[in-house]
Amino acid sequence: MFNIRKIQEQVIYGAVKSASSDETAKEVVYGKEESAGTEDNPTWVKSTMKRLENHFDQPTVKQIRMQCQCGYAMDEKLALVKELVELSSNMEEFGNLEKAQAAGLSCVNGALYLQFPFCPCPMLAEVDRLDTDAWCQCTTGYSKVLFEKAFACEVDVELLKSIKMGDEICLMKIIPQGVIWKA
Repeated sequence: MFNIRKIQEQVIYGAVKSASSDETAKEVVYGKEESAGTEDNPTWVKSTMKRLENHFDQPTVKQIRMQCQCGYAMDEKLALVKELVELSSNMEEFGNLEKAQAAGLSCVNGALYLQFPFCPCPMLAEVDRLDTDAWCQCTTGYSKVLFEKAFACEVDVELLKSIKMGDEICLMKIIPQGVIWKA
């Protein structure tokens, strides 16, 4: 059976271990003396992020969480974004395509944004509110991978709003670092 919690434990463990050590990864994911095993999902999410933030500075927390993206439905989203690139000749056209807007994309003053009217993370379904945006950084990692593949250049992603942080939408700014359309 599909167990999103086990998947999240494994990816966070791997990301923390690559940034530090096996011992730190174990403590972040499972708690001291593996006390996190009895926590329900919402409690585990919050306590895991608290443990992560207690071990690392904010840039490292973001880097670790960006590596935790699940890749769910990446192929179909990548196909859509590549199609949108083919149908346009610049960012304004790209962001104004009907299919782009239906997918939550928009272009404002030359800048590309991606928004969701709901939290897409199944691990946060039962979480009322997060104290920090640490958990949400996985979606910036997902978007970075998606748009780098579609745009064939490096992309920075900035999380601007999060429903689980109390905002009305989830909103990210997508910042390509190279040329997407050749003149």
